[in-house]
Amino acid sequence: MTQLGLDFPTKWGRGYVARFVRNLYWTYYITPVIRRMSTLTVDGIDRLDGRGPYIFVANHNSHLDTPVLLSALPPRLRRRTIVAAAMDNFFMQTFKAFRTVLVFNAIPIDRHKINRRSSQLALELVEDHWNLLLYPEGGRSPDGNLQEFKGGAAYLAERSQAAVVPIYIHEAGFLRGPKYAKAPQYTRGRSQRRHPVTVTFGEPLRAEDGENIRRFGARIEEAVAELGRSVSGDPQYGQRPGDEY
Repeated sequence: MTQLGLDFPTKWGRGYVARFVRNLYWTYYITPVIRRMSTLTVDGIDRLDGRGPYIFVANHNSHLDTPVLLSALPPRLRRRTIVAAAMDNFFMQTFKAFRTVLVFNAIPIDRHKINRRSSQLALELVEDHWNLLLYPEGGRSPDGNLQEFKGGAAYLAERSQAAVVPIYIHEAGFLRGPKYAKAPQYTRGRSQRRHPVTVTFGEPLRAEDGENIRRFGARIEEAVAELGRSVSGDPQYGQRPGDEY
């Protein structure tokens, strides 16, 4: 019987056969569909110097964020990217877990507490020169605003010396919002099968000498928030009650 949750096997998803099938699927199906649905605009991809590996961190409003973001990456980066997926959402049913690994090259993470085993696997993969996609909010935003980041990205970057790339995904929540999003501005309207979406990549960040993980994590969060303010035109994006405007 196949084990589920954090015990679901994922190594096969990084093997030759799975990578070959995945590349065909993304090249000829997912990416063309996403680009047609979203009329996708990609900004700042030239900021990636190619030296990787990268830890990609992005805001999260919709289950379509991952296919949108991966479609925005050049194939050479997408083929070497692992997606950290919520264990409790994607790895509790055998077929769903299998599909998640095959399509997204995913590994399970516990988004509710620190788990040394999943953190160690993610660290080993980054050290093996795999890129890693994380949503540090821990889930889809309930109100469309950027939620407080958890510290996993900063920890992994500090341990692996990998660069963190802040990313802002603009308005993907409108794509079939009632089905894939949580925030009211996306779910209360009709389901849109096409909507313009922009993915903006910021400057890669690295931990500075003497900078602790907490401060580095705050700097990563602010980088994503600043991209959001710039792209959306909302000066309060990323601000929460009690923050100084």
